[in-house]
Amino acid sequence: MRGLRALFALLGLTPCLTAAAAEIPTPLATRGSEIVGRDGRPVVLRGVSWFGMETETHVPHGLWTRDYREMLSQIRGVGFNLVRLPWSVNAVRSASVGGIDFSKGANADLQGQGPLEVLDRIVAEADRQGLLVLLDCHRLDDARIPELWYGDGFTEDDWLEAWRTMARRYRGAANVIGADIKNEPHGAATWGTGDVQTDFRLAAERCGDAIHEIAPHWLIVVEGVEKNVPGQKLPGHWWGGNLEGVRESPVRLKAKNRVVYSPHEYGPGVHQAEWFKDPAFPANLPDRWEKGFYFIVREGIAPVLVGEFGGRQTGPETPEGVWQRDFVEFLREKEIGFVYWSWNPNSGDTGGLLADDWLTVVEPKRNLLAPLLERP
Repeated sequence: MRGLRALFALLGLTPCLTAAAAEIPTPLATRGSEIVGRDGRPVVLRGVSWFGMETETHVPHGLWTRDYREMLSQIRGVGFNLVRLPWSVNAVRSASVGGIDFSKGANADLQGQGPLEVLDRIVAEADRQGLLVLLDCHRLDDARIPELWYGDGFTEDDWLEAWRTMARRYRGAANVIGADIKNEPHGAATWGTGDVQTDFRLAAERCGDAIHEIAPHWLIVVEGVEKNVPGQKLPGHWWGGNLEGVRESPVRLKAKNRVVYSPHEYGPGVHQAEWFKDPAFPANLPDRWEKGFYFIVREGIAPVLVGEFGGRQTGPETPEGVWQRDFVEFLREKEIGFVYWSWNPNSGDTGGLLADDWLTVVEPKRNLLAPLLERP
């Protein structure tokens, strides 16, 4: 296969007139603190992560139970306009997939295909369903999230070449809006230190410019780090959640109006962080969000897309439920785009929007997100 353009033609779709692009005219760009469509109107992205291609299956999970078209249709039906698709560098290099059941007649066109060929079909079907796609380099190998953008037997060049492969393959897909370049830098990762071995801000610039040589219209979605930011005000952050360094050291790309910052935010069900033990909880949360990432929006530096948040508990009787409710209200009030973690029920610490049967939507979570999924 010669890539997604050939597949779109095979399916009778014209990339510039596809369903997703018709609803939200692409390509997208930034204007101050807003993401805007090709027509200049503000866009609020409402997404969910459907993971699996970053694992040993090399395809999104759940295809052992359901057809991918049905899955995407349900994602759209819940009210999302974006699906974030994690992948690993290892999957991009691989020819093998697993975890797909063909016995019921589902997923028949995926039989005999490799990871990228499966992704071609998922991207094309997402477009037909009216869904935008954000590609997410989640892992290098298939096992864990590394601290840096290299490691686990992979170099920076391996990472960059994987992104070049993705950019070449999907630059003609109108519904692929950009690159979430590295999931959850943490540990040794720094921001604004000038150390080329650890400074993720500098790595983001190298990666963004490399992608833009091929797909100049893509948004470059940049997560934060965990710590190691000169002058940071908060003592602790989630992996990928610390964007305090943006004020003094913003990401500078050759292409203008393409950077989107993307913090990750979780509750005590994932880790009992110190701020959840504070007697002021939950009144202490807005100040954390302001210092951690919202100042980027308030000061008009760039847009923010919350790249992950989620949890099992949603009710007001639990600390995790209180946190989720307060965060949803914060996102609604500030009109910040988001990607919920996750669609999959097999996320151990958060669960998913789907129940363990991979079919039923968990109603308390649907109700939690309802204020964010109402279309303007």
